[in-house]
Amino acid sequence: MAEKVMMLGNAAIARGAYEAGVKVSAAYPGTPSTEISECIVKYDEIYAEWSPNEKVAMEVAIGASIAGVRALASMKHVGVNVAADPLYTVSYIGVNGGLVLVAADDPGLYSSQNEQDSRAVARAAKIPVLEPSDSMEAKEFVKEAFRLSELYDTPVMIRTTTRLSHSQGMVELSERVEPEDKPYERNVAKNVMMPGNAKKRHPYVEYREKKMAEDGCGFAINRAEYRDPSIGVITSGIPYQYVREALPDASVLKLGMVNPLPRGLIEEFASRVDKLYIVEELDPIIEEQVRSWGIRAYGKELLTVQGEYSANMLREAIGGETLSLTPARDVVARPPILCPGCPHRSVFSVLKNLKIHAAGDIGCYTLGAVAPLSVVDTTICMGASISSLHGMEKAKGKDYIKNWVAVIGDSTFMHTGVNSLMNMVYNQGTGTVVILDNSTTGMTGHQDHAATGKTLKGDMVPAIDIAMLCRSMGIEHVVTVNAFDTKKLAEVVKEETARDAVSVIIAKAPCALLDKTPVKTQARVNPDLCRKCGVCLKPGCPALTKGEDGKTFVNDTMCNGCGLCVEYCKFGAISLVDVRR
Repeated sequence: MAEKVMMLGNAAIARGAYEAGVKVSAAYPGTPSTEISECIVKYDEIYAEWSPNEKVAMEVAIGASIAGVRALASMKHVGVNVAADPLYTVSYIGVNGGLVLVAADDPGLYSSQNEQDSRAVARAAKIPVLEPSDSMEAKEFVKEAFRLSELYDTPVMIRTTTRLSHSQGMVELSERVEPEDKPYERNVAKNVMMPGNAKKRHPYVEYREKKMAEDGCGFAINRAEYRDPSIGVITSGIPYQYVREALPDASVLKLGMVNPLPRGLIEEFASRVDKLYIVEELDPIIEEQVRSWGIRAYGKELLTVQGEYSANMLREAIGGETLSLTPARDVVARPPILCPGCPHRSVFSVLKNLKIHAAGDIGCYTLGAVAPLSVVDTTICMGASISSLHGMEKAKGKDYIKNWVAVIGDSTFMHTGVNSLMNMVYNQGTGTVVILDNSTTGMTGHQDHAATGKTLKGDMVPAIDIAMLCRSMGIEHVVTVNAFDTKKLAEVVKEETARDAVSVIIAKAPCALLDKTPVKTQARVNPDLCRKCGVCLKPGCPALTKGEDGKTFVNDTMCNGCGLCVEYCKFGAISLVDVRR
């Protein structure tokens, strides 16, 4: 009997890659896709890497496919934007070994700056999309994606969502089946996408889509479940689970392939039900196509284009039930906040005291936008802090940005910040860039990158020296300072923002969660010296609270002895004490 185990959707995808015989996996960490690579790396048969960004990861996978092996690239939905350049072109090139892209969307915006629908990208790129609805399908759909990739000479996207990525389901394990490497043959007409060759490949792409739409009517992953014909629902992915829970008697057309759509199967299903609904999270990708064929269906006029769906939502919108759910009462709001001892808090507290605005970036430090720090004014996408600061300077002049800096983490800097900084230097800009170097990719769970000196496999490698990299661009003013040395940091910020040049401050200190050494010292308050001024509370450290008597209290289960509050207290009421036993 085959072994069955409970698996996260992401772990199941990794298992599917293993069973499919994948040999190369490349990714950049991004919630909700990160665990795919963290699980894949456990299979020694697969080469797995953290690439510096998603574009590079996509290109690595493409290269492996051209060489003749099965390759996987995985990323979150906004990472697909970064990878779009090679993705659109490899649609024309096709594959040698199978090529699969996992795109993890984030309905509900649990960890992202937008709710884009990757199916729209796939339609534009003219590549097929498979959408699993549970962990077992996640594993099996990976294997099916590689089969289709090689059968139809196309890259294939597997679209997941946060709910699938991070929920668990029972998965039946199979053995790894490793197909023979495809021989590489030089084929300039297929693999070199200059205009003349691309013009000849485009007709094949159109033929391929038409052929897959026709063949898809017979794919096992597209299935009609006929029950009560009065209500029919076309759906896919996680929403299928909500449909089955909310409308157990309804007939359902479950689409495993959502691009291209199997028109013949959809038309047949629509003809056999009295009233047709289309249930899909985010954009009306399926709905708009079905309606364009003259099929009457109900969709987004009843259901939102925002956020996640639920069974209760469908019961109300389609089932006609009126639900009176009792809202939770007296629930204390818990806004996101930087961890105790986070070096970003120290940097932001200095910037706040100096009344400095920050053009922000993607990372934990985005929390510098909210109270009580309230320093970060903009956040757009990876690497945009430096570019947007440069744009401000070109729009308003050097004096305008004297009280501005760009803040960017070390991993984000390696992702796309390097190009932005290069642009600032090349185009004779001015401005100060603060690289918040905590030696990890903190927001997604402490992954390594090119400047940490360790690979996804755990191998020790030479680490990129960020300061030397900046100097190699011709930047004369590059200063490294301890993020917790607030006095020195303040001096450096004032000095560098006053320059008519590009300058870089590297505020360096390890992530508090990454530092596994036992806590040696903790802050303690002398109540006799505390003046109740509250200055120590301004940086917003969650380890510090105000007691009933108005005096500061330190929670010793949270404090890791960073010493920031000690520097803020001007009355000597807070000190660090040795807590080693």
